[in-house]
Amino acid sequence: MRAVVMRVSEARVEIDGRVAGAIGGGLLVLLGVAVADTIGDARYLAKKVYELRIFRDDAGAMNRSLAAAGEILVISQFTLFGDVRKGRRPSFIGAAPPELGRELYEKFVAELRSLGARVATGEFAATMQVHSVNDGPVTILLDSTKAF
Repeated sequence: MRAVVMRVSEARVEIDGRVAGAIGGGLLVLLGVAVADTIGDARYLAKKVYELRIFRDDAGAMNRSLAAAGEILVISQFTLFGDVRKGRRPSFIGAAPPELGRELYEKFVAELRSLGARVATGEFAATMQVHSVNDGPVTILLDSTKAF
């Protein structure tokens, strides 16, 4: 499971012209699920995202986590597993099939909520327009297999 985590001052996702999810300050997470991922990966990554200390404290240092600093908008994005090592067209063979992807995406969101996060989402497998105002910018890449 992979996540692109961005600290934002605001973010929203639109589907067919309607706002499906929106947040003020917090995190925008683009989440990809791999074919070999399990519920354990979803739990691990949700806890990691929730506890990331990438928000400024009173001294201006990145010492605060999401618990003290805002909301989270989670967007499913299977293209995080696009492999372009050969040629120019991405291969998505490493991405989970839709059934598994949806199950683990929903588990990730449920885990964040169980930790106390205020979570907004897009729609799994929908064509979405994501709008964000990055804060910093601060962008962190996470992988449940600790590949990076």
